[in-house]
Amino acid sequence: MAIHFISDLHLCEEVPELNRLFAATLADWRGQIDALYILGDLFEVWVGDDDSSPFLDETLAVLRDFSAATPLYVLRGNRDFLLGEGFVRASGATLLNEPAQIEAYGRPYLLVHGDAECTDDLPYQQFRAMARNPQWQQAMLARPLAERHAIARQARGMSEAGKAASGLTAISDVTDSAIVALLSAHGWPTLIHGHTHRPAVHRHSDGTHSAERWVIADWHDGRGGYLRLDESGLSAHPLG
Repeated sequence: MAIHFISDLHLCEEVPELNRLFAATLADWRGQIDALYILGDLFEVWVGDDDSSPFLDETLAVLRDFSAATPLYVLRGNRDFLLGEGFVRASGATLLNEPAQIEAYGRPYLLVHGDAECTDDLPYQQFRAMARNPQWQQAMLARPLAERHAIARQARGMSEAGKAASGLTAISDVTDSAIVALLSAHGWPTLIHGHTHRPAVHRHSDGTHSAERWVIADWHDGRGGYLRLDESGLSAHPLG
């Protein structure tokens, strides 16, 4: 058996090919793996557990069916940080706080989404600190659903415009200093994350200790990827 990790699916009504890939993938994996970890940005946007649409209902049903047979764990990302207990009840998933530490096949692993480690992006870090504040979230969730959707559309538009103008830049990647600090604080386990859309394997060191960092592939254009963890270690695999 094995544990699988996915991240940055950005599921929404506008990407039906990815929604189909997600449903087919979970059907294939259901009952066939030890656990599935989704490390953030499962959804392109999540404006609150009170939201409802045919797309959301279908996706939650897929998750609920999967979690009835296989343990499912979810980290919040920068697009779906408002996932809450309503999502847990509807999906059967267990929400994890980051950084999440697990022990698997005799080795330690540290799981994060990855956005907190992009410390060169100061404007985003300021927004992140605000958006993860419980008081800010309560105030946001108290707004009418239509208003929350309008705010999300505006934020998505600004984000897409920034990507179109600059693409993948150094400022949108994790910094070595943030990664080394994170690994040092947790005893130098293997680190797994998404967010940066830069699938790769890295090694970090402070001169005395070292550890690997695995970046999960994002899903786009009808394709995706996942990491498989078994007794032999980690490996990356395509989907679609």
